[in-house]
Amino acid sequence: MESNPSVTLLLAANVLISYWGFRNRPFFDSYKFWVDGILIQKQFIRLISSGFLHAGWMHLAFNMIALDSFGNGLAWRTSELQMLLIYTVSLLGGSLLSLFLHRNHGDYTAIGASGAVSGLVFACIALDPRMEVGILFLPGMPGWLFGILYVLYSLYGIRSQSDNIGHDAHLGGALVGLFAVIALNPWAWEFNRWAILGMVLPALVFLVLIIKKPSILIMGGIKPRKPEKFYTVDDRYNAQKKARQQEMDRILEKIQKKGMNSLTDEERAFLRNN
Repeated sequence: MESNPSVTLLLAANVLISYWGFRNRPFFDSYKFWVDGILIQKQFIRLISSGFLHAGWMHLAFNMIALDSFGNGLAWRTSELQMLLIYTVSLLGGSLLSLFLHRNHGDYTAIGASGAVSGLVFACIALDPRMEVGILFLPGMPGWLFGILYVLYSLYGIRSQSDNIGHDAHLGGALVGLFAVIALNPWAWEFNRWAILGMVLPALVFLVLIIKKPSILIMGGIKPRKPEKFYTVDDRYNAQKKARQQEMDRILEKIQKKGMNSLTDEERAFLRNN
């Protein structure tokens, strides 16, 4: 299958931005998903920019292989514009679900295009539930079965927090991608509703439960990576405001004593961003 120009553009953007993030830590830190950066510092760009950063070449390669396959598949089944739209809203949906689940965990960070790619995968499955889907060591299986297993695995991962995978972003992206493609192609619901319901219902039940009873997540393991002195957003805002002011005073004092050339790259980035 010939690569769609928009897929090629997304691949290039991911590779170039990720590569720059590998080489430039201040850039990486400025654009990764960070709860307090979004909620307190209002850096909403992180909801999107984090999806173009990766932890390393293997992380990047895995996501780009999936993007190339399912991005082209979706563009062929629908259109280039729909593929781009679904990729974007899936990326945003994955970030928003992560933000909701971790809203009280100010130090939580995440990166990767997995949420957006999950949206492409589920959009393809919604249009053709019988398509064969395989991943790594798993044999190919019908798309509807892969979708159900993927949702169940994501729900388990969200509750157990036993690894370093952003299952919440995967689930959010997958659901948004699926809903988006149905909204754009209503015939998919008419012909494939049972397969779609099989993928969606477990996730919706889980989300309703955690909204009504958040302790389900606490029991499962979603908690701050380290004990936090402050809990509310307001408290964390005030603490970070004080810390930023102290850092600013320290840097200005350093400039006064040693000049601008004495600053590190991190200190220069701090001045630019504040």
